[in-house]
Amino acid sequence: MPSSPSAPLRKKLFYGWWIVLAGFCLQMLQGALLFHGFGAYILPLQGEFGWKRAEISGVFSMVRAESGLLGPLQGWLISRFGPRCIMQVGMTLFGAGFWLLAEIDSLISLYLSFALIALGASLGGFMSISSTIANWFVRRRSIALGLMLAGMGMGGTLVPLLIHAIATLGWRATAQISGAVIVVLGLPLAQIMRWRPEDHGYAPDGDGTAGSEEELAEEPSFTVRQALRTPAFWLLSLGHGSALLAVGTVLTHQIPHMVEGLGMSQQAAAVNVALLVWVVMVGQLTGGYVGDRVNKRLVMFVCMWLHVGGLLVFALADSAWEARLFAVLHGTAWGVRGTLINAIRADYFGRVSYAAITGYASLIIMMGMTLGPLFAGFMYDWQGHYQTAFIVLAVLVGLGSGAFLAARKPAPAAELS
Repeated sequence: MPSSPSAPLRKKLFYGWWIVLAGFCLQMLQGALLFHGFGAYILPLQGEFGWKRAEISGVFSMVRAESGLLGPLQGWLISRFGPRCIMQVGMTLFGAGFWLLAEIDSLISLYLSFALIALGASLGGFMSISSTIANWFVRRRSIALGLMLAGMGMGGTLVPLLIHAIATLGWRATAQISGAVIVVLGLPLAQIMRWRPEDHGYAPDGDGTAGSEEELAEEPSFTVRQALRTPAFWLLSLGHGSALLAVGTVLTHQIPHMVEGLGMSQQAAAVNVALLVWVVMVGQLTGGYVGDRVNKRLVMFVCMWLHVGGLLVFALADSAWEARLFAVLHGTAWGVRGTLINAIRADYFGRVSYAAITGYASLIIMMGMTLGPLFAGFMYDWQGHYQTAFIVLAVLVGLGSGAFLAARKPAPAAELS
């Protein structure tokens, strides 16, 4: 790694790739310990405290709601102070939240601990990282984002280890260890982040040729106000939020559904989670490669219907092989679409206000991640199974696919001034 990112442009590995690597590792931490791993805590917490499924799944919904509501402020903070200090604060709070989780004794304290976890995960997580990468890459933006996002999937492959730790050490000790790992690894990784390549003697993608300058001159440059006036902003946000109805619900409820609904053991369910995240990673890398070459909008439309198929299979499954089929369908859709939606937002609106525009989009996007798990939890408490919830969510995701199909590239920003 170069000793100083402010050094002149050299014929070495472009510093942007070190940022991608750090982002991969940070996403892996969050994937293992929070987003994919949260479901591993549901049954132990319910067994010890007797809370309802909706009460516990509401915690994950709160995490996503807090992240969405924080979005506009976080976008401004990143643009104003840069990602490095914001992410260091975030990783500290993220780790502290797990230490607090280890000490809870009531539902209120559970929500308070996850409020701190949510704040830290937001500041130190995806939005800060993706905004930084979008600044450092233009031509290779999709593949750079795909590589970073694969870290979330790699974290999911560690869920069996998390489940084993909970089974052998207990969920409280596991939470304490998780907090320590986050701080010890997260703070140095956040230190690698830098905001704009031009501030450190680089050009985006590591280029300095006349050709790249022409490409940059053609790149859109929307302000937040201009982006909000385009149909594309709202359609992309609506489609993204619809997709996250499926993603958020699966992240929260897949392990309980496989254990209780399909009769799988905790270990077998963990293996299926690992399969899912491996497929997600392949999809993210594939999406990164394909996204720089084909129509992102049409590919995302197809992915939404893979989400639909996966949810329907999962709803009607009664065996492990059907759970594996669900993992392939849902994982492919999630991986490819998740990469392309972040790349297309930068393609449509440019680098200059990407963080702030993404922050405002999160106000809409978070509705899917918030409402999906809550709805599934309430339906489980009412009916004793997830089947109806998954079918209803599949219908909603299918309806949301039309938003991606309609989200055409907006007219140049100058025409909106």
